[in-house]
Amino acid sequence: MNRKNFTLVKFLFSFLFLFASVYATLAQDAAEGETLFKNNCAACHSSTDEVLVGPGLKGIGERRPIEWIVKWVHNPQAVIASGDKYANELYNKFNKVAMTPYPNISEGQIKSIVAYIDASNAAPAAPAAGAVPAGAAAPAAASSGGMMEILLVGLLVIMVFVLIALLSIVSTLSKLSGGEADSEAPLMKRIAENAKKLAANSAVKTGIIIFALLLGGKATIDAAYGVGIHQGYAPEQPIKFSHKLHAGQYQINCNYCHTGVYEGKGANVPSANICMNCHNAIKRESPEIQKIYQALENDEPIQWVRVHNLPDLAYFNHSQHTNVGNLECKNCHGDIEKMEVVEQRSSLTMGWCIDCHRNTDVSAKGNAYYDRLVEVHNKDSKTPLKVQNIGGLECSKCHY
Repeated sequence: MNRKNFTLVKFLFSFLFLFASVYATLAQDAAEGETLFKNNCAACHSSTDEVLVGPGLKGIGERRPIEWIVKWVHNPQAVIASGDKYANELYNKFNKVAMTPYPNISEGQIKSIVAYIDASNAAPAAPAAGAVPAGAAAPAAASSGGMMEILLVGLLVIMVFVLIALLSIVSTLSKLSGGEADSEAPLMKRIAENAKKLAANSAVKTGIIIFALLLGGKATIDAAYGVGIHQGYAPEQPIKFSHKLHAGQYQINCNYCHTGVYEGKGANVPSANICMNCHNAIKRESPEIQKIYQALENDEPIQWVRVHNLPDLAYFNHSQHTNVGNLECKNCHGDIEKMEVVEQRSSLTMGWCIDCHRNTDVSAKGNAYYDRLVEVHNKDSKTPLKVQNIGGLECSKCHY
């Protein structure tokens, strides 16, 4: 290889290294942002323009500058109190329910969340809810790169072609300067010849292998982080039951069907008898309602597919959160009353639960059990009593 070609190969590797660095930084930001978003934001916000408890976050980086977003995440009440027009409009639009402050999330982490939101909206739309067959395993969490990875790889391919063309031009100019003009050879033929030279070069081969290993390693790590996380899982149920119709349009209280929601360790799956309280007279001719009749006639339970499922190593008491903690269903399950097919909206990971315990105020009003705890806490702190202050971060609370 002559000196000029060797210089061009070094130029190629410099570009490859720069590209890999940019790619790794962007991918890492989006991956970190995905984890932070699912653990802290997904219970109240979607990464699209869908309104949940709060507004959808699609395009948030375009609507507001990053400095404003950081201030809002750290202390939304302070931004509202400052008279900020956008903050007050948002506050009033959502019935004056203030967002939980997250002072522990750094500016860099907030930028990662915004990067994840932008990347997820650049990706193709997800399949419609219910696309997973009944009884099938829940899908693993998707790789965070999405369309961003495809675009970056595409840019890499274009860059390689540009460098091959540059190599051809340099080679031609070299021949012209040395009196070895080969004007008869077509440009594409010269490009092909130089591409073969590059492909045969051991340094180029090594660089391509290293880059492929980096991509493969990142994909493997992303997949490993998704093991056991079933966020977005929306299995097809044996009977097409619409929560949007029952809980939304007809406003049937959750406790009517899920009888343990306020009193039991679990919310309970409704039996066919509960369905028959209404459907012994309503829409009896419906093919879906006929499935309830068949279950009763055969004395068999309806084989509902569980959506929200914690591992056996984690203890969770439903009534402790809904009855004592006064949490609403949407805090963990999202807007159930808007779902035709129920999906797991939150990640339900340990980190997600821990963050909730760190940021949630204890519902102590009217509960004499907490009076002494609140009194002791207020002596040493001006902040509200949080779940973490009453043992919410102790391992034995959930694992024993």
